[in-house]
Amino acid sequence: MRVLLVAFLAGLLGLANAVGQQSGAVEKKGQTATTKLEHPVSGHLTELNGKYKLRVSEVIYEPGGYIGEHHHAGPGIRMVTEGELTYIEAGKTTIYKPGDYFYESGDMSHTVYNKTNAPVRLVNFEILPADWNGGSAIPIPMTSH
Repeated sequence: MRVLLVAFLAGLLGLANAVGQQSGAVEKKGQTATTKLEHPVSGHLTELNGKYKLRVSEVIYEPGGYIGEHHHAGPGIRMVTEGELTYIEAGKTTIYKPGDYFYESGDMSHTVYNKTNAPVRLVNFEILPADWNGGSAIPIPMTSH
């Protein structure tokens, strides 16, 4: 079972290393993220020790705020603590409310909006490469047709 867990996490996190730390900016308005805790992975899963870190961030979307199409360097769990978050992924729109949790694999592009007149606050729990610096949102490259 331990081998399966390690393989699963390594597969999810392989994307982060393949993508690299890109310098492009994701379009956003009225959105701020503050890192609250960051710690290198250590413990019984020795295969992961020192290779990855866990990060917890608080994200606030002001009324009318948004973040444009993007994906993340690694997977994570999100928890809405205040307001109503409009989340669009793969053409599907979901409204998350306080107390709702959801999972982001990191490799799926999505867009987030606050379409209300009150702030939206959520907590992001994510796994990142140990040497990752800066935000975890990666812009979707524009392609020409």
